[in-house]
Amino acid sequence: MIKRILIPISGDDVAPRFDLATEVLVILISRNNEIEEERTVVLPGASAEKLCHLILTENIHILICGAIEDEFYQFLKWKKVTIFDSVISSWQNAFDCYLNNTLSPGAILYPRIVENTPYQF
Repeated sequence: MIKRILIPISGDDVAPRFDLATEVLVILISRNNEIEEERTVVLPGASAEKLCHLILTENIHILICGAIEDEFYQFLKWKKVTIFDSVISSWQNAFDCYLNNTLSPGAILYPRIVENTPYQF
């Protein structure tokens, strides 16, 4: 079965807000996690409603996004879309984590360094 993944992006990153994204990646992966198709869709303007419409018309199975309003989250869940929300990362790193089954909602995938300490969180 081919899975369809949609990631709202801002440059090389997952867009910080679902409702403000004007560009998305649509990635189709095969059963053995090989990329069958990858394309960028540029939207005419930022609109959560139009993005939800795109998700439904493209038959998207997986959504990887930043912040999303509860109204749209609940609607997409009702439509059986699996959502990884509040992800802070480059889109590539988030996608790789999804493929490795290590992505979770709320994931912060950038290294965080606290000043004046040798520790990295």
